[in-house]
Amino acid sequence: MSKGKRYTAAAKTVNPDQRYGLEEAVKMVKANAKAKFDETIEIAMNLGVDPRHADQMVRGVVTMPSGTGKTVRVAVFAKGPKAEEAKKAGADLVGADDLAEIINTGKIEFDRCIATPDMMAVVGKLGKVLGPRGLMPNPKLGSVTMDVAGAVKAAKGGQVEFRVEKAGLVQAGIAKASFTEAQILANVKAFLDAVNKAKPTGVKGHYVKKIALTSTMGPGVRVDLSDAMGGDSKAAA
Repeated sequence: MSKGKRYTAAAKTVNPDQRYGLEEAVKMVKANAKAKFDETIEIAMNLGVDPRHADQMVRGVVTMPSGTGKTVRVAVFAKGPKAEEAKKAGADLVGADDLAEIINTGKIEFDRCIATPDMMAVVGKLGKVLGPRGLMPNPKLGSVTMDVAGAVKAAKGGQVEFRVEKAGLVQAGIAKASFTEAQILANVKAFLDAVNKAKPTGVKGHYVKKIALTSTMGPGVRVDLSDAMGGDSKAAA
């Protein structure tokens, strides 16, 4: 069966005009993930924010209670004992100026970047390379820290970073299709809660406008906002 036929068959099970309860949406997305590989379950949220304004930026990090099922490669900028701590914690790349030189060549073989505060002078010069990829270490996200071991373990253990994009869109891969419905649901709820708590003070009107779940190769399923947000009228449109 080709990808086209598989997708068409799956799409027939979803009414694009209907908003489904959270549990039902999870069940549908998992059932429609029929590719030969373990598809990623993704969430997309349209928020009533304008990220061009500093007081409406939405960004944060959340630990998925069921993990993400993804192998996360971590790079750490550190020296001396802290570099050794990072290596023991499982960091894939550890270095200082030497690591910066590798990154400047465009060779970026990692998914998360962590740094000790004293290394930010070096890391700061990589802003044009790491920034656009969302890899720049940030103290607010726990990726600029002296506890490099803890940060590495957290990154590899199921942390997901999120950041609002243009047009107020927040999206992330939060689980695998091989997870149980309960595991996927737990991750979805954790992500929704984190985004809701990250609501900027400058937001007026409804904060969450749309929520949809999908798998890598499957059709999107729209989620009922009142069910997903627990009936919070201020959060949901």
